[in-house]
Amino acid sequence: MLASTVTGALQEQGRAKVNLTLRVVGRRVDGYHDLESVVAFADCADQLNLVPGPELTLTTTGPLAEACGETTDNLVLKAARLLAEAVPGLKLGAFTLEKVLPVAAGIGGGSADAAASLRLLAQLNGLSLEDPRLSAVALKTGADVPVCMPSRACSMTGVGENLMPLAVPVLPCVMINPRVPVATKDVFQALGLKPGNLLVGVTDVLTAPSWPGAGASVGDWIKTLRQVKNDLEPPALKVQPVIGTVLDALVRAPACCWRACPVPAPHALRFTAATPMRSRPAHRSSPSTRSGGCMRGR
Repeated sequence: MLASTVTGALQEQGRAKVNLTLRVVGRRVDGYHDLESVVAFADCADQLNLVPGPELTLTTTGPLAEACGETTDNLVLKAARLLAEAVPGLKLGAFTLEKVLPVAAGIGGGSADAAASLRLLAQLNGLSLEDPRLSAVALKTGADVPVCMPSRACSMTGVGENLMPLAVPVLPCVMINPRVPVATKDVFQALGLKPGNLLVGVTDVLTAPSWPGAGASVGDWIKTLRQVKNDLEPPALKVQPVIGTVLDALVRAPACCWRACPVPAPHALRFTAATPMRSRPAHRSSPSTRSGGCMRGR
C-alpha cells in the first residue's frame, strides 16, 4: 500500500479495521486494557491526499465529512503535529480527507486515517516506515494506530502495540453498520473491570487455539475463529441493543458461515460462501450502511 503521486498530491488509503476476535485479558493498574485480537483489513477505505506546502491544514470531503467533527480534533492533524515534534524540520502540507467510513463504528476509521497521514509524511520526508519515531508517534496518537500503519492481518496484543503478522486468506464478508455510534469508552465502562482485574486465567491460556498457518483455507480460519469469543460483545449490546438485532439478522441470512460483532462500536459482519467482491458503499440516506466485500491479509 505505497503512496502514489497524482497531480502533485501524495495519496494513501485508510482501510477499515476489523477485529475478528477480541479478548480482554484484563485492566492494567494505569487504567488501560490489555487485549488479544486477530485483526484484518477490509477493502473499503477513506482516501487521504497530501499536497506539500508550508502550512499544515486539513480539508474533509465525502459523504461522511460532517461526522468528522471539528477539524482541529482530527487524528490526521494530531498525528502530523506529534511527528513534527519528534522529527525536527519535518515537511508538512495540506491534507484532504475523503471520508466514506462511518465514525464510531468499531472499524478504526480515524486511526486508519491517522496512520495514512504518517505514511504520507514518511514518504514526503524520506523516513523509513521502520523509523522508531513513527512507531512512537503512532501509539501516542491512539491505541489502534500502530496496527493501521501496515494495515495487514495480524495478531495484536497489549494495548495495541505488539503486532505479529498472520497469513489470513481473503475472507468474503458482509459488513453492516446501523448508523448508531457507540464510544469505545462507553463499552469498556460497561465491561466494568477495575484496575488490576483480570478476565483471562491460566485455563484460558492453555485452551486457546493456535492460528492457522500459511496456506490455510477460509474454512480453516472460520473453524478456528468460532472458538474464540468477543469479550466486548456483551457490554456493547448493553450500550446499544440494536447490535443484537443486526447480529440476529445476520445469523438468519442465507450462506452465513459465521457472524461476529467487531465491537467496541456497532459494526457487524458475516462471512459468506460467496465469491469475493469489492465493497459497495450504501446510499447516504439508508438507515444502515451495508457493503459486500472482502478482508485481506495485505
